[in-house]
Amino acid sequence: MIETKIVSGKFFALVLAACSIFVFSARSGLAAPDAASSTCNANEQTSYPKAAISNGQVNAVVYLPDAKTGYYRGTRFDWSGVVGCLAYKGHSYFGVWFPKYDPYLNDSISGPVEDFRSSDAESANGYDQAKPGDPFVKLGVGVLRRVDEKPFTFSFTYPMIDSGKWTVRKSASSVSFQQVLKSPIGIAYAYKKTLKLDPHEPVLILEHELKNTGTETIDTQVYNHDFYMLDNAPTGPDMVVRFPFTPTVKEPLTNGASIAGKELGYARELQGSEFAYTHLSGFSGAVSDFDISVENRKTGVGVEETADMPLSRVVFWSIRSTVCPEGYVHLKIAPGETAYWNIRYRFYAR
Repeated sequence: MIETKIVSGKFFALVLAACSIFVFSARSGLAAPDAASSTCNANEQTSYPKAAISNGQVNAVVYLPDAKTGYYRGTRFDWSGVVGCLAYKGHSYFGVWFPKYDPYLNDSISGPVEDFRSSDAESANGYDQAKPGDPFVKLGVGVLRRVDEKPFTFSFTYPMIDSGKWTVRKSASSVSFQQVLKSPIGIAYAYKKTLKLDPHEPVLILEHELKNTGTETIDTQVYNHDFYMLDNAPTGPDMVVRFPFTPTVKEPLTNGASIAGKELGYARELQGSEFAYTHLSGFSGAVSDFDISVENRKTGVGVEETADMPLSRVVFWSIRSTVCPEGYVHLKIAPGETAYWNIRYRFYAR
């Protein structure tokens, strides 16, 4: 059940007009600007539940969770906080980066979105203990059913048993989500997430509260995939990813991507289905190491992501249409306990 306050039509139209969304161009393999309509109201997105928020500087459209009509109904990513569009000073930061839309596809989603994994970050809670046909839990999604003996696969859409009870509340500059879920395997929780625009700065804050109401400890690693699209510019020499530590790679970077000091950059534009992927190490247990920026050096448009918890893992992935540094945090929550953590996104245009 979804509870929400609907924003006025006039305010919603103003926020839509302020945002920029892009539709996919199959010919180029990139998301290309729609010259006829530079709003967040792309044709395939008009019928989905959503809310518009603004602080006078940043304008955003956020999709709302709904098991029947929601924009995203896949089983990989947290259903709350899907930002379809965000604009600041005439620049856009998120959009449609993928070539095919289907609400049940694992990656038919736009950032910053979160993925809760198991304690080793390779599976989902309860999946490895489940037999085919048994339930397991994907936090922020629901109780799912294991279908076979294969290892957990994030790209597979598992059958939904119970998506829990979702409640949504909205103000002019924030949207709050709460999911209450109880599973038959002892994992139960009340999860609250608020997307809030800072009243004075171009900053989006993701506030999290996860209370363990079950009998089993919740041990999870969660990351923000981000799916940055800075003005829809292609991934190439203009793009740079900056870290506060000197990263080292596990898998060799390919297709012109490389590390130089504390920066990850590209010697050339990625083409077609080319990608760059690796696990990164070199960070410490200090909270200050969770400070990752992505910038277009040519335009000076960028975003800085920080957190109030230390990194537990860093994965990097990019294709031609999006750049995705993925910073993980580790949560271990005993029954009756509650975890709190925040992520901040500071948008800038130099």
